Amino acid sequence: MRIVILGTGPFAVPSCQRILADGHDVPVVVVRPLVDPTAKKLPPTPVLDWARDNQLPTFQPASINDPAAIAELATYQPDLLFVCDYGQILSNDCLRVAPYGGINLHGSLLPRHRGAAPVQWALLRGDDRAGVSVIHMTPRLDAGPVLSTAETMIEPDENAGQLEPRLALLGVEATAAAISQLSDWDQQVEIGTLQTKAGVTRAPRFMKAQGQLDFRLPAEYLVRLIRALQPWPGTFAEMRLAEGKSTRMLVRAARAVNVDSGKAAGQAWSCDTRQLGLDWPSPWQQVLAVATGSGTILVSRLQPASKREMDAEEFMRGHSLFSGATFVLPEPPLSELQ
Repeated sequence: MRIVILGTGPFAVPSCQRILADGHDVPVVVVRPLVDPTAKKLPPTPVLDWARDNQLPTFQPASINDPAAIAELATYQPDLLFVCDYGQILSNDCLRVAPYGGINLHGSLLPRHRGAAPVQWALLRGDDRAGVSVIHMTPRLDAGPVLSTAETMIEPDENAGQLEPRLALLGVEATAAAISQLSDWDQQVEIGTLQTKAGVTRAPRFMKAQGQLDFRLPAEYLVRLIRALQPWPGTFAEMRLAEGKSTRMLVRAARAVNVDSGKAAGQAWSCDTRQLGLDWPSPWQQVLAVATGSGTILVSRLQPASKREMDAEEFMRGHSLFSGATFVLPEPPLSELQ
């Protein structure tokens, strides 16, 4: 088939490569334009880099739904549009450019987690499995019939930065299967499985402020938030050390245990997990324990402001008066994200 690819971020790259490897004709790759191409430090452009590495033409319209952009797209005479991690919703007029319309590779088991941040919300909601769906596109967000899916179990300590690349690889076979279905499609017959309204949940993009930790919340929820927001936008709290200094602390990895320490929420102390009867490998032995509204958080990786990321044990070795450290509780209290 003659397939125009629309994508920007890293999630799309493995499936883009499979489309090319399967012998499909890719006349152009459409990517979002750089906001400031003259900036000293440019954001990553994985799909653009992939297209250039494979000597494929690129097209970078400000809006793919602009009439001029649609007219340009039509000149490539695509059979199908493949959309993944692109960042814009395609209009009906845009989809009509290709006889087979468009397909979208989405990082969740639709209709669960519709939106821009499905991987993060799967972790925040405490899902035990995650997956990908390839849908036949409609102008409504992630609402088209599902052509193919693939799923995997979520590992106990897995964060979004680790889970997303695994899902991107799962999407390779799902994308190939969807294209195969469409190549044999009698357009007089409906294709795919319609999504049910009953299973819909929303997965909006996160803002940096939503990474603030309030240790009055339950430990289990806080650990899910930490995993969901790694590596971006990250989770943070202000730590007040015994010597009177305060610093913003990025919490990179933590586990929750059902241990009532009797301490006030936000109070921190050095903890040897072996004393709790927990046989965990390094770096989960000497950890930073924090009391919460329900249970205890054991932090293994953290990053003080303007410093490098480190194990909790290394951080605690550098603060001899660490035993009196506390995390500042935000006012007003924060609620769990819904």
